[in-house]
Amino acid sequence: MAAERLYIVTYDISEPRRWRKVFKAMKGYGRWLQLSVFQCRLTSRRHAEMAACLESLIKPSEDHILIIDIGLVERVSMRVESLGKTYETPTRQAVIV
Repeated sequence: MAAERLYIVTYDISEPRRWRKVFKAMKGYGRWLQLSVFQCRLTSRRHAEMAACLESLIKPSEDHILIIDIGLVERVSMRVESLGKTYETPTRQAVIV
């Protein structure tokens, strides 16, 4: 199996229609954490697919997406401080797209 990396994807989309398209696309790549924030476990191939998909949905002069590479899943020790609602660390699960 290909190595998976952990990514945090956050976005600022200026137009509601494009925002909805990005949100729906992201649901196929990771776990929704907050309004415009997803946590994703991706192989390099899935990462490339996600980046290409997102790039096709945004307007570069108005929108902004950050893809933060946290590192290899098996080496990452997630330490999350959560204020307010409880944070549940995502577990590996199959996603049907």
